[in-house]
Amino acid sequence: MNMKKEIIENQALHEHALFFDPVDRDLVFASDEAGRPMGKYVKKHPGVEVKPNGDAVFYYHAPNAKSVQVAGIGGTMGNQRYDMKPCGNGDWTVTISGIGPGFHYHEYYVDGNRACNDLAPLGYGCFRAINFFEMPEIHSDFYLLQDVPHGTIRLDYYESTVTGRTRCCYVYTPPGYESHPEKRYPVLYLQHGGGESETGWIWQGKVNYIMDNLLASGQCKEMIIVMNNGYAESPNYEYDPAIGLLDQVLVKDCIPFIDKKYRTIADRHSRAMAGLSMGGFQTQYAVFHHPEYFASLGIFSAVFIVKDENYDYTPLFADPEKFNRQFDLLFVSAGDQEPISVSNAQVLSELRKKGINSVMYVTPGYHEWQVWRYSCCEFLKRVFQ
Repeated sequence: MNMKKEIIENQALHEHALFFDPVDRDLVFASDEAGRPMGKYVKKHPGVEVKPNGDAVFYYHAPNAKSVQVAGIGGTMGNQRYDMKPCGNGDWTVTISGIGPGFHYHEYYVDGNRACNDLAPLGYGCFRAINFFEMPEIHSDFYLLQDVPHGTIRLDYYESTVTGRTRCCYVYTPPGYESHPEKRYPVLYLQHGGGESETGWIWQGKVNYIMDNLLASGQCKEMIIVMNNGYAESPNYEYDPAIGLLDQVLVKDCIPFIDKKYRTIADRHSRAMAGLSMGGFQTQYAVFHHPEYFASLGIFSAVFIVKDENYDYTPLFADPEKFNRQFDLLFVSAGDQEPISVSNAQVLSELRKKGINSVMYVTPGYHEWQVWRYSCCEFLKRVFQ
């Protein structure tokens, strides 16, 4: 392996909620010859440094610690705790080889206590602030920052009659949205997974770069993408504790808000929903319970249900011709290391034998963002076509 410097240093791989252009500096206080205050900035060592050979070097500043460890939370980094060694100036370090490409949550333990590393990027996952880093890929750049026209990400607020709270959603509009007021666009409602938030598809998923690059190469349709927080509850409703009331929030609150504020094509064939893991369950539930709103769905790394102890969708598949007229795209994906990749493929194969149109997409990986980036990319190429 020999990664190019421009890939290792691509800003998309280092962007996170705290900064886009690195501000990893420290302020050293000093005085000039006259005793007047004179500070200066010094660059702090990054918490994770990826070498061209694919090794990842981790650093942690803990001058008074007796032990420091780093561990992944699964995937190709595993969950083994690696002992870090003192390397001077209160810093600790360890080099780890063999970590696969993609986005990696990881955590640090200082004297046995879990801690965040303020030298490494921070995101929100596993229901907490958590460090991550990116291991670049050699042969793929579809989610990197490239010299192409860029869309716009907005943060919108709307009132929810379902939860009784003000909610927010991130909205991606494609390049040229502002300069072409005559154009209207289809809308994709895109959901994160359990333990994450409405920021997930921006900071972790890089969906804005995926869209920019696909549009620049002519591989997908222009569209608006709306990203909501997946947790929606109300004391006035009964709901599945695993998926909440997101479907009600969408159809009663968010969709009317988006259709009023943005230049959407407000019909079901121009409206899709997709999500990963928990968001995949929510997608299937919302689309199949509200087919008057959606005609396309993407389910990433979630069990595709035809019938179980809670839901029975068999009537929906009873008439294949009717299903195929009603739904434009049924897309299901998983990583090849996820057990559901086999079970979902079997279920969809049986449906296809009955004449139900569907797409099953499997990509290398585990239950992780790299799989979901590839899944989203493939879904975006197919939806609204």
